[in-house]
Amino acid sequence: MEDSAIRQRIPRRVLASLISSLSAGVVPRSGAPYIAIGRKDEIAAFLSDLETVNEGGSSMRFLIGRYGSGKSFLMQLIRGYALERNFLTADCDLSPERRLYGTSGTGVATYRELIRNLASKSSPDGGALPSVLSGWLFSLQSSLASEGVSPDSPGFDDALGARVRESLKELEFLVGGFDFSRVITAYYRASSSDDDRATACLRWLRGEFSTKTEARRELGFDVSVVIGDDNWYDFIKLWAVLAAGTGYRGLIVFIDECVNIYKIPNRISRENNYEKILSMFNDALQGRASRLGLVLGGTPQFLEDTRRGVFSYEALRSRLSDGRFSDPGFRNLIGPVIRLRRLTDDELLALIVRLTSLHALYYGWTPPVSASQQEEFLRRALSRAGADIMITPREVIRDYLSLLNVLMQNPGMTFEAVAGRAADAPSTAADGISAVGSDGAARPGSPAGRKPGDFSPEDIDF
Repeated sequence: MEDSAIRQRIPRRVLASLISSLSAGVVPRSGAPYIAIGRKDEIAAFLSDLETVNEGGSSMRFLIGRYGSGKSFLMQLIRGYALERNFLTADCDLSPERRLYGTSGTGVATYRELIRNLASKSSPDGGALPSVLSGWLFSLQSSLASEGVSPDSPGFDDALGARVRESLKELEFLVGGFDFSRVITAYYRASSSDDDRATACLRWLRGEFSTKTEARRELGFDVSVVIGDDNWYDFIKLWAVLAAGTGYRGLIVFIDECVNIYKIPNRISRENNYEKILSMFNDALQGRASRLGLVLGGTPQFLEDTRRGVFSYEALRSRLSDGRFSDPGFRNLIGPVIRLRRLTDDELLALIVRLTSLHALYYGWTPPVSASQQEEFLRRALSRAGADIMITPREVIRDYLSLLNVLMQNPGMTFEAVAGRAADAPSTAADGISAVGSDGAARPGSPAGRKPGDFSPEDIDF
């Protein structure tokens, strides 16, 4: 009965992508809600940010956690929630070729990736730029038709053009807004007349022109700027305003792998990137980026290293460091920095149970793993040195799916045999420290330390 309910909810292609991504230790781009366990408070904080953006404000968050702790997963989860609530989203990972500030195209490369991944509810996988513009123009045409202006009437095109200009009027007062609105107006005219210049307009909006001369030749009219390394963020703010004007609630931008800024060897280049983050932060908190939400993901090292991290830049350190009343044991999800805690043992066990059901559904088999064996798997995972504090969901997911794959492809093997071989194999960590201390008492938070009634697999709502 349970599997039947799950089967009705999860499309086969989503399930396939989910299982293959998780097995490889990669964050799934779709299907994240099906394994979302233990991040209720963090999700609530981000949903509050969405409401702020929806009301015309702006927000910025730093999502900080170790590799494998669930940063990228949570970002994809929030991205899905934003799409469901009719926001536009754009996401990218920073790399040596993509930075927040750079020369030789490394800055604008980030913009291009964001626009390439621009997504809407009807185009959740990205590439939504043409459909967003076409949908907006169609809504304007429908609005005129509802007012009694027939599409076949001689004055319909002029009326539609006036409505387009009126809708874009707000953009003209923003940095880069005049050229931005002019190119979109040209796109409307070219697309309505099957002119090839519509493609050139899309190229300009995607930041694919390197010089104004090249843009002028392709567009057929002069533009005072092209989107480049030094001004791409101004155009992100324009997209946020346009999103609200085209029927969406706003634009939510996700920038992951910010640790690549920390890795920049040149100090001046690093500081230029931190200066760009400071500009984004000030815009968001001072209300100068209407309808825009920003989420930056990075490691604790990226944020807290006082020599090369964000805290090496005094203007950001004074804004983002914890107050003197903060304590690692306290939670604060209202501030700009959200630090991902380790999932509790019960949450990790719930994740294991969920993975068992999903694996069984996808491969059409019944895993020979009982509830007590699932607890035993987690106990063994937590018995490694330091695992009770440092273990990440990625490690648990990868190892458990690997175990299920071995059991499925080797019918003669049992859980005890496979898990026993893994326990006997050499490990890079110092094994031998169990969940029970030297005094015989169970460690706090470990499976051995739970009371029998604390958790039951039947408590999980699929």
